[in-house]
Amino acid sequence: MIGRLLGKLLAKDDSMALVDVAGVGYEVEISTATLYALPAVGEEALLHTHYIVREDAHLLFGFTGLAERNLFRLLIKANGVGPRLALGMLAGLEADKLAGAIVGGDVATLVKVPGIGRKTAERLVLELKDKASQWLLQHRAEATIPRVPAAQPRGAALVWQEAEAGLVALGYKPQEAARQVAAAASHLEQQGKDADTESLIRAALKMSL
Repeated sequence: MIGRLLGKLLAKDDSMALVDVAGVGYEVEISTATLYALPAVGEEALLHTHYIVREDAHLLFGFTGLAERNLFRLLIKANGVGPRLALGMLAGLEADKLAGAIVGGDVATLVKVPGIGRKTAERLVLELKDKASQWLLQHRAEATIPRVPAAQPRGAALVWQEAEAGLVALGYKPQEAARQVAAAASHLEQQGKDADTESLIRAALKMSL
């Protein structure tokens, strides 16, 4: 298994990067996000990779971030989703929005991605919702949860609204977000914990797993 490449970037285009590692040139298929994150040709590049061996080909897929690679690995576990379709999905939506759409059952957003029909979108939601929630907790929670200064007083209603907005940003439907926040608030109250915006969102995400 080739899990990482560190070497000189020899070339790059919309779908491929060529990386020289100790004199060996590796052709790596990349996503749009990875293309934009790569350094200039001639500079050192680090790619987290996923290696696939087939009877007719050895395929290497590369990502500048572990979060995107891990979501790619999650997507290809779904029935009917191959590696190139998964790359296309990551090109069509940012990783956090893609995972959020799966978690929130947002089929309408998923079918906007080229190559994704309604049946495939519904299958993604059915098969990957729980795992996508875990991905969000691990990779995106810190970046997407709104921060509220401790010194600034917030009313309970406003805190709930902010938490609901945070869940909607992660892909939940408004009504589902409202239910999750209410359940999370009750859970935190029973534990004697403060129900600030960040705590509500974290509790809601954990309860949806």
